[in-house]
Amino acid sequence: MAEENNLVWENFIGLLKNRISTVSINSWFKYCKIYKIDDAVQDNKSIKVVTIMTSSQYIKDALIKRYLETIEELMESILGKNCNIEFVLEEELNQERIEEQKESPPIEPTTVVEKPVSYQQNFETNLSPKYTFENFIVGENSNRLAYEGARHVAEQPGKLFNPFFIHGKSGLGKTHLMHAIGNYITAHSNKKVLYVTSERFKSDFTTINMNKDSKSIQMFKEKYRGIDVLMIDDIQFLEKAEKTQQEFFHTFNTLYDMNKQIIITSDRSPNDLKLLEERLITRFSWGLTVNIYPPDIDLKKRIVKNKMAGHDVANLVDDEVVEFIANNCENDVRHIEGTVTRLYAYAAMMSPHKIDLEFANEALRDYLKSSVYMDSNIAKIQKAVADYYKITVEDLKSKKRTANINYPRQIAIYLCRNYTDESFPKIGLEFGNRDHSTIMYACDKIEADLKINNQLKEIIREIKNNIG
Repeated sequence: MAEENNLVWENFIGLLKNRISTVSINSWFKYCKIYKIDDAVQDNKSIKVVTIMTSSQYIKDALIKRYLETIEELMESILGKNCNIEFVLEEELNQERIEEQKESPPIEPTTVVEKPVSYQQNFETNLSPKYTFENFIVGENSNRLAYEGARHVAEQPGKLFNPFFIHGKSGLGKTHLMHAIGNYITAHSNKKVLYVTSERFKSDFTTINMNKDSKSIQMFKEKYRGIDVLMIDDIQFLEKAEKTQQEFFHTFNTLYDMNKQIIITSDRSPNDLKLLEERLITRFSWGLTVNIYPPDIDLKKRIVKNKMAGHDVANLVDDEVVEFIANNCENDVRHIEGTVTRLYAYAAMMSPHKIDLEFANEALRDYLKSSVYMDSNIAKIQKAVADYYKITVEDLKSKKRTANINYPRQIAIYLCRNYTDESFPKIGLEFGNRDHSTIMYACDKIEADLKINNQLKEIIREIKNNIG
């Protein structure tokens, strides 16, 4: 019966590939299988009841919400009868087996297996307790997918989204999420978690490669393969280390084959890691890949408030100061944190009765002038366009769609796309969280207008001169 169920499932997956992407199949169906198929009668008709086993409540809910009709349709085409689909959690089945074993008489062991000698004594996870899910600030557009993915990996390590690959620019929260996953797992299980940077992995491998003694090799293998969760931060630094890449490839395979969780971060997507071995890039794409985008203005304000929370002088800070910092800081959580620290240090020296915009401007004048945000090409373009049309940068970022604002906004978007290296999503974030299709439309419209409108050419030339 098990073989028949497996055959039905294989046929089902084969048909499913024509309906949804491979990524979706790997995300939602990879750890499912048919538990049983029963005959039943419904409305005087013979039907099949197909029970599918899933690895988590999250996957079960997703299958019911997104794919139930598709599953029923494909199962009916395979089994030739109307089908009712039911789901059961693997955890529930395991619990049933445990209860059954408790009722059975114990079996005395007949052999004693000797444990291998372990060279590990004081195992270190290298996790920082300050990074948790509770203090990670979630935005709707920039990091929610990464956050949700991280939560589900933490709750079902090795069973859901393996490997889990997070990429994005420095300072956006990749490392925070990685530590949050590790801290959650260690708090809710006895699994062994290891966090290391790629530089540390490379250093450890170089050491054993130089020594080449059996003890060092055994210690290395125990450290990186005798664990339940491996987290490698900044994988891009392995790009020029060919031998280290080969060792990581074997380590990855060993852990993956044992259903151990692998979590990786990078400043680029897997496909943009051009100097990594192709076989590694392929494996990184087996699980879930998520991007963390720079925070929009609303998220930056929430981050500023969070960094200020609990400080002695937090109650002295006006709301307009929060707005000021969010608008003038880099799109970088570390820089926001540094800005708040700088403001509070200045307040400690000056002991003001309140921290208003004038005080914040004085405290942060030199600090914010040196920020990357102030030198941002997007910010410069927005200001130049706003000045030319005598509107504000906030107008360009707003939801207003009047002609005197919408067309200048489209010009600014066109200039940002053609005279910076920023992506459509990043430009969209800087223009009030507009989606990439809106950005593409604006670019196409201005490009078409330029072909027939000489006055527009002069306007754009003047704006570019003002940008410098």
